[in-house]
Amino acid sequence: QVQLVESGGGLVQPGGSLRLSCAASGFRFSMSVMRWYRQAPGKERELVARISPSGVVLYYADSVKGRFTISRDNGKYVGYLQMNNLKPEDTAVYHCCQVYGANEYWGQGTQVTVSS
Repeated sequence: QVQLVESGGGLVQPGGSLRLSCAASGFRFSMSVMRWYRQAPGKERELVARISPSGVVLYYADSVKGRFTISRDNGKYVGYLQMNNLKPEDTAVYHCCQVYGANEYWGQGTQVTVSS
């Protein structure tokens, strides 16, 4: 059974940091492309970052370049999104998506709120 569980979200002040995790099971994590998306209230879902199965970073949204880092540990079946210098406009629900062959797997999302 495929399962993706995100964690690490929360409330943080502007300028703070959070590290999101995406724990995967039920498929060959090391062969999947991992994406992080976010969706803020009233806005469309936005692709934040993407990483290849071997750990090559493929994409960052312009809005997060230099502040966010995507990574993965294939041995642990976990993906990460390190978020530094957070801004109020980063407030959103963040979702991990794994693309494995023709399949897309999604987690339930984790809320990130940046506010003073």
